[in-house]
Amino acid sequence: MAIPLIVGESLHLDYPTRTVFNDVTLGVEEGDRIGIVGRNGDGKSSLLNMLTGALEPHGGRVTRRGGIRVGHLTQADPLPEGATVRTAIVGDAPEHEWAADPAIRDVLAGLVSDLAFDAPVANLSGGQRRRVALAALLVGDYDVLALDEPTNHLDVEGIAWLAGHLKRRWPTGAGALLVITHDRWFLDEVCTETWEVHDGIVEPFEGGYAAYVLQRVERDRIKAATEAKRQNLLRKELAWLRRGAPARTSKPKFRIDAANQLIEDVPPIRNPLELKSLAVSRLGKRVIDLDDVSFSFDAKPAAPVLRDVTWHIAPGERTGILGANGSGKTTLLNLIAGSLSPTAGRIRTGTTVRIGHLDQQFSQLAAIATDRVREVLARTKASFTVDGKDLTPAQLLERLGFAREHLSARVGELSGGQKRRLQLLLLLLAEPNVIILDEPTNDVDADMLAALEDLLDSWPGTLLVVSHDRYLMERVTDQQYAILDGRLRHLPGGVEEYLRLRSAEQRGGASAPASPASPSAGSIPAATTLSGAAIHAAQKEVASIERRLAKIGTEVERVHQEMAEHDQSDYEGLQVLTRRLNAFDAETAELEDRWLELTEEIG
Repeated sequence: MAIPLIVGESLHLDYPTRTVFNDVTLGVEEGDRIGIVGRNGDGKSSLLNMLTGALEPHGGRVTRRGGIRVGHLTQADPLPEGATVRTAIVGDAPEHEWAADPAIRDVLAGLVSDLAFDAPVANLSGGQRRRVALAALLVGDYDVLALDEPTNHLDVEGIAWLAGHLKRRWPTGAGALLVITHDRWFLDEVCTETWEVHDGIVEPFEGGYAAYVLQRVERDRIKAATEAKRQNLLRKELAWLRRGAPARTSKPKFRIDAANQLIEDVPPIRNPLELKSLAVSRLGKRVIDLDDVSFSFDAKPAAPVLRDVTWHIAPGERTGILGANGSGKTTLLNLIAGSLSPTAGRIRTGTTVRIGHLDQQFSQLAAIATDRVREVLARTKASFTVDGKDLTPAQLLERLGFAREHLSARVGELSGGQKRRLQLLLLLLAEPNVIILDEPTNDVDADMLAALEDLLDSWPGTLLVVSHDRYLMERVTDQQYAILDGRLRHLPGGVEEYLRLRSAEQRGGASAPASPASPSAGSIPAATTLSGAAIHAAQKEVASIERRLAKIGTEVERVHQEMAEHDQSDYEGLQVLTRRLNAFDAETAELEDRWLELTEEIG
C-alpha cells in the first residue's frame, strides 16, 4: 500500500475577484509522478504553493507526513544576494565533498556546464538564473519535489536531461514528483498521473499527457448532446497522438481500441501536397535563398555565430530549427526576416514573400501598448478563414483562449500569456505567406498550444519554428535542421538524431566546456585500441562519409526545388520525387550511424 506524503483536505482559496478552489481534497503518495495542467490563471501555482506550505489555504488543511523533506522550485528564482554560481548551488561545502558526489556532478554537467563557476549570479541572464536555481534544488536530497515550470529557459537537450534525471532520481515506488509544465513531451516522458485544474476543482487522470487527452475526449463525449460536440479540437489532438507519434501510445495506460474508435473518422492532421500546392500559388517559385551566409557580431568578427549557411527555403516548407542556447537560432531567424544583414554571403527574398515574425520580446506590440484590445481588433480585417469557416477577429481571439472581458484591457496591461495570444492573432490576421516563430510556447498553456497547432495545420505557407518544446516541434513541422558549430545541418532523424549528434560532439570534446567539477582540468581523450593504420583508414572513411553527406544535402535541396516547381496535380510525378527523398533519408541515416561508430572508435 502506498504511503501518503502530503494530504490536502477540503481546501478552499479565494482571490478578491473569484474563488480559486472550493472544497478540494487530494493526496500525494510515495511513488507518485504527477503532472499539473490547466489554463493560465486557473490556480496551478496556488495549488503547488498550498501543498508545499508556501501558501496557507483559506479553508481546509494540508497535512504532511512527519520528517519529509519537500523541495520547491517557484517561478521567482530566489537566489542568495551576493552569491556566485558555486555558492548558490553547493553553498560553502569544500570542493572535495561535492566534486566526489556523482549525483551532484551530473546536475552540474546537465544544467550549468556553460557557466563560469565563480560568476556572480547578479550578472546572469534570467534564463541562466533559472538554471542555477533548478540546479541548487536538484543537488539536495528530498522526498518530494514540487517544480513550477522547470523547463522554462531549457533547450531541447536540457529538457531531455531533466526528464532522464527525474526518472532515475528515486527508486521505483519511492519519492514523489509534482510538476507544472506546458511541455507536453516532458509530461508524457516523466509523469504517470495528471491533475487538471479547472473551474475551482482538481480532476485526476491516469497516465501522462497522451492518456489525459484521451480521457478528456471520453469525458466530453459522454457529456456531449450531439455529434457536433464530439468534433472538437481534442479529437484532432488525439489523432496526432495516435497516428503521428505511435511510439507514445505504448506508454500511457489507456485502451488502444477506444482511441481508434474515437478517431476513426478524423481526417489526417494536414494534407502536405494540398498545402504545398496552395503555398506555391501564393508564394511563387522563390521564397528565401541563403547562399554561403555568415554572420559575426562586431565585438567578435573572428568568431562567427553562423558560417557558410546555404539554404533554399521552399514554398510550403515546414521546418523546425534546433540548437543549444546561444548557438545562433534567433540570429538565423532575424537574418531570414531581414532585421539583420549577413556579414558574408547573400540572402535573396522572393518578390511575393510577406513575412510574419513572432519574436520573443513582443516587439510587435510596443507601438500599440496604450491601445485597448478592441481598438486594435477594429483596425484589422473583418474575417479570417479557418478550416473553411469565416471567423471574426474576436472569435479567433476567443479560439486562442482569450476571454471576451479582456477586450477592454490596454495592450500594455495584459499578462505575458495574453500578449502572446494577441501577438499571434495580429500575425495571422496580417495574412503572411511565411511565418517565423521564435519560441512561441513562452507564456502559453497546453490548451493554447493545441489551438495554435490546430490553426497552423490548415495554414498554407512556409513555416519556420525555433522552440525548445519538442512536442510542438514534432507536431507542426515536417523536417528539422540543427545549428552545430555555426553550420546548418539537416536532421532526417529529427530531434532524436540531434540529441545523438550533440552527445557524440560532447563526448569527443569538440566544443564541450570544462566540467564545473574540475574547471582547471584538461580534457582526457577517449581510449582507443585501434592501430595507427586502422585509425588512418577510419579517418579516411569519415572524410568520405562527410563528403557524401554534403552531396546528399545538395541533392535533397535540388529535389525540394523540383517539387516546388512541379505540377502539383501530377501526383505520380510527385510520388517519384518523394521516393527519391525517402531513399536519400535512408542513406543518410545509415551513413550517420556509421559516422558515429567510426568517430567513437577513433576517440
